[in-house]
Amino acid sequence: MPIAKPLAGLIAALLAGLAGPAAQAEGQDYAPPSTARLADTWRAASRLGYAPTPDSAQAAAASPRAWALRQLDAAYAASKRPPTLPAELAGINAPLGDVARSFRAEQEARRMMREKAAKPGAAAAMGAGDERFSREMAQDAAAWRLMSCSDPSLENPLLARMTEFWFNHLNVFVGKGPVRPFVGHYEINAIRANALGRFEDLLLASAKHPAMLFYLDQAQSNSRGLNENYARELMELHTLGVNSGYTQKDVRELARILTGWTVNLKDGEGFRFAERLHDKEGKVLLGRTFGNESVAEGEEAIRYLARRPETARRVSTRLASFFVADKPPAALVDKLAAIFTDTQGDIRLVMRALIESPEFWAKGNQLFKTPLDFACSALTAAGGVKERRDVVQTLGFLAQAGQPMHGWQTPDGYKTDANTWLAPEALTRRADYAMGLGQRMAEPAYLNAFFSVATRERIAQEPAQMRTGLMLASPDFMRK
Repeated sequence: MPIAKPLAGLIAALLAGLAGPAAQAEGQDYAPPSTARLADTWRAASRLGYAPTPDSAQAAAASPRAWALRQLDAAYAASKRPPTLPAELAGINAPLGDVARSFRAEQEARRMMREKAAKPGAAAAMGAGDERFSREMAQDAAAWRLMSCSDPSLENPLLARMTEFWFNHLNVFVGKGPVRPFVGHYEINAIRANALGRFEDLLLASAKHPAMLFYLDQAQSNSRGLNENYARELMELHTLGVNSGYTQKDVRELARILTGWTVNLKDGEGFRFAERLHDKEGKVLLGRTFGNESVAEGEEAIRYLARRPETARRVSTRLASFFVADKPPAALVDKLAAIFTDTQGDIRLVMRALIESPEFWAKGNQLFKTPLDFACSALTAAGGVKERRDVVQTLGFLAQAGQPMHGWQTPDGYKTDANTWLAPEALTRRADYAMGLGQRMAEPAYLNAFFSVATRERIAQEPAQMRTGLMLASPDFMRK
């Protein structure tokens, strides 16, 4: 429900601070040690997760930087274990063959329904209920995203954040029909499992997953009918970058290398290399010759792209933009790119260097929450998803705010910079969401320690039933 006019004025007054400097705690050139630790704790918990909890705030208070590095090790360990999925969502992590066979059965059922409906005198064409499997799998995947980002007992917060980053980097769109039943499995097994491993392993896991194979039409590309979509985005977005010097001929050569990479739903194979559909002639990619080496030819090409210096710089720039500043310092990008190259893309070591860098902790390097950041941080303050209404309300907010879950159509992923998301109408939507969520959660009083004096004093003047929503809608809470 939209906020009332008197309340809208109060929200506007609170949010006016977003147009100027950051919250008081981070805007000073110098702060006493206790205040500095509070600012560092907020920064670490909000960037390497979504928001501090009472437990994480207490744990990080003594040394936020040491705590941040411990979170990195904990996130890596968690990535090697299966996720803690609620029983009602377990289907998204079923064996890939089971998901493929169920989707195949759904496709066949829909085909039979269409044929039946086309006969003279037949009943009306099939309704939405006949797509139940794909629809429910997509809904469950979205619910898991919200639960995992907001409840540290279900998911390590930094692992949730890394999963978000890499899903956005290797984006798939749930609105493309064949992607829908696979999006949750893709997130868990291709992205989450490799989020802090080697970049080339992550890239290969994405390349071989039916969600990506269907999304960018690689499943249809073969020696008799070449499709260049995936090859182009693999170079332009996933690895080298658009201005890295590759040519249209390189795109075509890469597409030829990857012919035969497809999906075999009928036999429950999420990925299948079809030798008979592979282009067996020689190819030259970026000056390197590739011969007829079956599936290994494509695997080696992807590893080759993943190890290129252009890829190291592109990935390092995106990591620094996501975790440090919209326009990250060049020296930091240089450092991260060098480590990426030296370690053959060891993401955990790159992230360790990022967290240890002075740039990560510098007060001048500000970040503004995207709608997903904001929703996950508000849910974190609420103690996680408590009921179905939390999921429905949050997904509705994200759709209205321009960041629907798994809903970006193009492979470049959502923007994460403040210029994209810092707009008056968008802030009003955040306030609506905050006030609605705040009505059914306990006041997160622990957050007051992180807020500026002005924010605390302004909220304290309002009735108790409004304070929680106002805390979540405050300019201090919008920054990370």
